[in-house]
Amino acid sequence: MKGQTWVIALVIIGVIAMAVIAGVLIFFGLYNTLVGLDVNAQNKLADVEAFYQRRADLIPALVNTTRGYLTFEKQVLEDVTNARSQWMNAKTPDEKVTASDSFDSALGRLLVVFENYPQLKSDAIVHDLMVELEGTENRIASGRMDYNNAVRGYNTAIRAFPTNIVAGMFGFTSKPFFASKPGSDVAPNVNITI
Repeated sequence: MKGQTWVIALVIIGVIAMAVIAGVLIFFGLYNTLVGLDVNAQNKLADVEAFYQRRADLIPALVNTTRGYLTFEKQVLEDVTNARSQWMNAKTPDEKVTASDSFDSALGRLLVVFENYPQLKSDAIVHDLMVELEGTENRIASGRMDYNNAVRGYNTAIRAFPTNIVAGMFGFTSKPFFASKPGSDVAPNVNITI
């Protein structure tokens, strides 16, 4: 009888120890999953920032080249320059998302100018810059989609049970999405005088 009591006690202790170890492993697994999702979202945001930086670097070359061929509303160029500065000075993801909206809007108005002036598009320098800018715009669109997908996975994980418990304990908070601003489905109206 005495031997059986020890065996039963050892089995109970073993089961409890295994349950505790399993719980700890699950806890660390959830934490590591959140860290991985967070780092992935940060990486995707860095990719988008790199594409916006490329765009910001191309804009002055495009504007300066274009100035030699066109005289058009000073406001369009100022808007592009101001939007570029605003994006360059943005520090947080929220500020970058907001700044990217005005950058997109100003650049859209500038691109309409190019559509209205075929002789400008035929110049080799401007054409090459436009091709580079178009490629960059495609990278930005793709990068924003990748970032939004990463953020969707991360935000879902920090809200889903039981991961939300671990997320709350370690301060994981939701990340903003890149979203189109209201009215972006309407083509910009650009008034150009030559």
